[in-house]
Amino acid sequence: MSGDYRKMWESIGLDLEAHDRLLQALPPAYGEVYLTQENRPAMDYFDFVVNEIHGLRIQELQEHKARGGKVIGTFCVFVPEEIIRAAGGICIGLCSGIEIGSAQAEKVLPRSICPLIKSFMGFKLARVCPYFESCDMVVGETTCDGKKKAFEILNDYVPVHVLEVPQMKREKDRLLWRGEVGDFLAGVEEVTGNRVTAESLARSVREVNGKRRALARLAGLRKNSPAPISGKDSLLIEQIAMYDDVERFTLKVNQLCDELEKRVREGVGVHRPGAPRIIVTGTPMAIPNWKVPHIIEGSGAVIVAEELCTGLRYFENTVPEESESMEQSLGTIADRYMNINCACFTPNTGRMEKLVQLAEEYNADGIIHCSLSFCDPYMIEANRVEKMLKEKGIPMLKIETDYGQEDVGQLRTRIEAFLEMIG
Repeated sequence: MSGDYRKMWESIGLDLEAHDRLLQALPPAYGEVYLTQENRPAMDYFDFVVNEIHGLRIQELQEHKARGGKVIGTFCVFVPEEIIRAAGGICIGLCSGIEIGSAQAEKVLPRSICPLIKSFMGFKLARVCPYFESCDMVVGETTCDGKKKAFEILNDYVPVHVLEVPQMKREKDRLLWRGEVGDFLAGVEEVTGNRVTAESLARSVREVNGKRRALARLAGLRKNSPAPISGKDSLLIEQIAMYDDVERFTLKVNQLCDELEKRVREGVGVHRPGAPRIIVTGTPMAIPNWKVPHIIEGSGAVIVAEELCTGLRYFENTVPEESESMEQSLGTIADRYMNINCACFTPNTGRMEKLVQLAEEYNADGIIHCSLSFCDPYMIEANRVEKMLKEKGIPMLKIETDYGQEDVGQLRTRIEAFLEMIG
């Protein structure tokens, strides 16, 4: 990191000893996964952001708070970040992709629980995440039973607002969701002390749409063969989108896309000719959960799309910008989020249709369905995904894993066999 941030970390209540251990683990992992790649495009900004993940960005958050601003943390792509931004708040993604603080988390949670839930609870209880410690409120949601109940416990440690996400997409479910979005607006206004106006909401919608369009532009360039950027680098950018400054991030992604367009014109790619083109789907992969993508691309394939919450589900739809009133704007925001293809919905046919569409658009040779252990919605829905893909003649590999490294050898063996089969 570029500076000494220990006083800042201490001032927000981090356990400095535990935090030091976390920071010592990150650089070697990042170097091995990312900096050893050949023929990378200019990823300097994104490498810098990860290097300063607990430094400059946290300093920006503290400066925002010193000016009276609020920081609101989220765990899910269902939280309307446009509303937080319109109220003058900063929206920060809190999902964590590393096993840490397990001992503390297991004091309040069952040992056998989704690694993502155990991780974010461990980060909070072990006091190792400066993003968590910067939050004035966090926003939970009812996308799975484990998270829903964990948020009750988390509320003992930080104020939590829970959004009820309907489990179906009927008209009455959409009406319930619109009510939840309205309640969320009121909650954000209370925390920030700022009133959201039609003007501030319209501006926020445009800014967040700009970020999503930049990510969609990046995703579209990956349809080319050879792919101008690796799946690992694309995932990293999608992960950074959850917490970086919106306008700066949008600018940097568009600048990268300018370079990638030049690469496409010149036929420059990041993989050998004929490398299998893979789509990854399933549960989200938060920083620094790069294990499966690293194995896939280290085995000679290239990931061309992520049908994940840290991927297409985050940015594939925008909010209409021509709303004429607050009520209409809130309605269009609610509708945009309700169109996310999450496994919490039953049925969730939109996800199956999207995967078939992606396989065709990206000329994919196969799909790898990756579920976190104990993530029942995605593990069970894999049955429906596999059935649909089989009918369409699209090869699929189904894997289950956690944040540990113990299964790397087994995963590599299975992934290499799958790539050989489809190659």
